[in-house]
Amino acid sequence: MQQFDNNRIETGGTVKVWDLFVRFFHWSLVLGFATAFVSGEFHISWLHTLVGYVLCALIVARLFWGIKGSQYARFGSFVFSISETRTYLHSMLSGHPKHYFGHNPAGALMVFALLATVIALLVTGLATLAVIDFDGPLLFLANRVSDEASYTLRHLHEFIPDVALVLVGLHLLGVVSGSIQHRENLVRAMITGKKEVLPVRNEGNQE
Repeated sequence: MQQFDNNRIETGGTVKVWDLFVRFFHWSLVLGFATAFVSGEFHISWLHTLVGYVLCALIVARLFWGIKGSQYARFGSFVFSISETRTYLHSMLSGHPKHYFGHNPAGALMVFALLATVIALLVTGLATLAVIDFDGPLLFLANRVSDEASYTLRHLHEFIPDVALVLVGLHLLGVVSGSIQHRENLVRAMITGKKEVLPVRNEGNQE
């Protein structure tokens, strides 16, 4: 993996971190989840199903990009050891966490947790569509799942968004905390794709 040398990056300049697809995926996922949640609450079935298919396509594309994408988009760039993650979490509590250009260990945990939650949401949604509404690509499950299991799947699909909302709240809290502690605008970085190289910080080498 490429490492940045602080001696070779002019302080006050910028580093390109998030590529166009990562930014498109991030904001599309935000919009898609919000639309799916609202359409589910108001029982707008056609929109809920349509957005679900769009989210499925987004997740498949992100999984591919996590393997073949740019440096900071690849999952391998933000897989950290337990000890490094523990050290980072402790440093967060002390108010002086180490800076990472890409996802830090806490952010990486959240990314994987959110991806897993969204995947679980989509799988249970497709399964519910098949066994309750007798439609969709998993229709072959319709005659292989008991009524009890069918309603369990539906209840899971209705429960998982609550888990996702808790994770989103923690994610937003982390964004605010990280922006303050590292003195950088993480929301702007996810819009422009760039992070500033700040003075009096050891930006050097983390990914």
